[in-house]
Amino acid sequence: MEKEEKKKGQKCWQVEAKKKKGDLCVIYDRCKGCGFCIEFCPVDALEPSSNTTDKGYYPPTMKGGCILCGKCEKMCPEFAIYVKEEKE
Repeated sequence: MEKEEKKKGQKCWQVEAKKKKGDLCVIYDRCKGCGFCIEFCPVDALEPSSNTTDKGYYPPTMKGGCILCGKCEKMCPEFAIYVKEEKE
């Protein structure tokens, strides 16, 4: 289950995976639209947005099915996407 939340300069989705709960966030000012996060997502949870950033890049958006594995965060050369896990 994902829930979208907007914060200044970024977009976050609240994610509840099987064993994890947290947020997946994209910082628009940092995103260069390279698509590495989309390409390397093991569950195909991301897709390019139809909206552009102020710089004209297409940031990722959530399709659904995120498992909060953090691979997108590790692959991003601009540190524009991150996972924030909730601790129980």
